Amino acid sequence: MASSTHPEKEEEEEGDCMDEFLEQFKGKMYKDGFAEDNWEKEFDKIPIFMKKAPEDIDPVEHPELACIQSMLYDEDQSPEELAKTYKNEGNQYFKEKNYKRAVVSYTEGLKRKCSDTELTVILYTNRAAAQFYLGNNRSALNDVIAARKVKPNHLKAIIRGVLCHIELKDHSSAISWCDEGLQIEPKEKQLLELRAKADKQKRVEERNRRKATLSDKKQRVQAEALLKAIQERKIKLFEPPEQPSQNSDDENDGKEGNSIVRTLFNGVNAENSHVVHLDENGSLHWPVLFLYPEYEQMDFISAFHEDTQFIDHLSVMFGEQLPPWDTGKKYKPDNLELYFEDEQMGDLFLVDPVCSLRQVLSHPRYVVKAGNPRIIILVRGSSFCKEFLSGKNLQEN
Repeated sequence: MASSTHPEKEEEEEGDCMDEFLEQFKGKMYKDGFAEDNWEKEFDKIPIFMKKAPEDIDPVEHPELACIQSMLYDEDQSPEELAKTYKNEGNQYFKEKNYKRAVVSYTEGLKRKCSDTELTVILYTNRAAAQFYLGNNRSALNDVIAARKVKPNHLKAIIRGVLCHIELKDHSSAISWCDEGLQIEPKEKQLLELRAKADKQKRVEERNRRKATLSDKKQRVQAEALLKAIQERKIKLFEPPEQPSQNSDDENDGKEGNSIVRTLFNGVNAENSHVVHLDENGSLHWPVLFLYPEYEQMDFISAFHEDTQFIDHLSVMFGEQLPPWDTGKKYKPDNLELYFEDEQMGDLFLVDPVCSLRQVLSHPRYVVKAGNPRIIILVRGSSFCKEFLSGKNLQEN
């Protein structure tokens, strides 16, 4: 005969046991609990509650994560399973805009060499997208080319390739890729928009190239006319040593043309567009420096007409208003001596103030250096003038 049971009595006994169990915790603080001031930080250490996983998982600091990682990337899994895991990891990094880590994950997936062609194409195109956002347009293009080798008609790879070609300024290739994509999907909106954009940029680029060609041609003609005018006046230019050229276009230009650019258009004031030029009447205008060694000062005349006399400029510069550095008021037009120096021979040539610039520049011993004619100005009979000229070879102009 079966023994009788008393459910009510058993429930009462279980309740008493629970009460006794809970009673022992009364008045005691749970030592391993989260503190109020850092519970969110502690929660973030638990894998299931993490908002973002650390990039480098330290088994000591994050043993749970290390365990999960070893399960996810178990080498006993098939290449397809591992490649998919790396793809998902890369997608998560991409979503977080951590494109460098995304590239690493997609690369690891490709290293598995899985037989799933669709997955391989996705890994290539996703890595291309990450490279694109990193600004590595050439690497991104290489990835979409690899993706199309596996699946030539992959539309996402084609679109990504078009974007890369546009960034690389290869608009012809961008248009060609668009046309290939539109053969697959004639109404693809993004391809239609990208094709219009690439075509517009190609036209602008071609127009700018034509303008640059015309501008180069115009400058070359002007340089040739300038060189001819200088040679007709028998003006000598200091020519720096020939520099080895890495531009093959330079080989088509004459050596004199290259020299004129270096000596005239690369002078000390060239960056301010103060260079010798030929006006519509065939006259030369030079940027000229007046040097005052006594006070270590100088004046710059940006466009000195070749037929203007030196006295004309001196009368203006040292007229009623004297320069602030001339505290002794010694610099007066009729009290000045002008010289030019033959640096090679060390001779000084006296210049008559009523001479024109053209007469001085045509002197057999005058050499224009760095595109800027230079004249030394001293106060006649001053102690500094005597000291400066002492020991120098003086020549009459």
